[in-house]
Amino acid sequence: MAEAAEGSSDLAPGDLAPDDRAPADGRIDGFLDLDLDRARRRGAPEAVLCDAKSVEQVGAIAAEYARLHSEGRDGLGPVLFTRADAARAEAVLAALPDALHDPEARLLAWPATPPEPAGGLVIVACAGTSDLPAAREAELTARYLGRPTTLIADIGIAGLHRLQSRLPELRQAACVVVAAGMDGALPTVVAGQIAAPVVALPTSVGYGVAEGGRTAMLTMLSACAPGIGVVNIDNGYGAGHLAAQIARWAPAGEDSAVQQCSAVR
Repeated sequence: MAEAAEGSSDLAPGDLAPDDRAPADGRIDGFLDLDLDRARRRGAPEAVLCDAKSVEQVGAIAAEYARLHSEGRDGLGPVLFTRADAARAEAVLAALPDALHDPEARLLAWPATPPEPAGGLVIVACAGTSDLPAAREAELTARYLGRPTTLIADIGIAGLHRLQSRLPELRQAACVVVAAGMDGALPTVVAGQIAAPVVALPTSVGYGVAEGGRTAMLTMLSACAPGIGVVNIDNGYGAGHLAAQIARWAPAGEDSAVQQCSAVR
């Protein structure tokens, strides 16, 4: 990248020099204003959506977190960088080399160690292996928001026996995220078999009329089973965040989940 001439004011947002940074509040005028109070206000820190930002912008945001941390600012994380391709992940790691990077989920988490788990169990299930990127993003999001998590893969309704064999595990959850593409029917089947709320996560998997996840989303919105909430297509972060909020106040441990199931019968 060409450097701006000395004294020039024509800097792109990602080219901001250290002297242009605000002293300690996470603000870069004309470019960035980190919501550093969000964890206290909402119970979860701000996340960074990477794919709509330039590599330079993503790197500058990560560098701002690194600067605040080096100056002793507490309560910054865990910060999630979502939808990060290889170039954007590299920019984050250049500033925060100790961050966790999961290429499949296209997600980075800083610090790398998740919080001590609290609240109820969040299970993320997906219909097929092709749904794993969105499912993995959901699971990591819930984990870094402080919930115990489990990932169950490849239990789509084309082989219903696979789902049936995992129902005892699914019934232990305080909330279940179900990721599915194609016909998007799996969340309805799961919701009809368990007591916990289901967060339906449509994925952009499927041929032709699957329309990049639109058919799955419409199926989920039309579900006849109660207790289903639907997030946007491929929005693993949104699904994991919602599930973590639902499970936040649930009693920890599987015995409480079993008691909830028994009370419904």
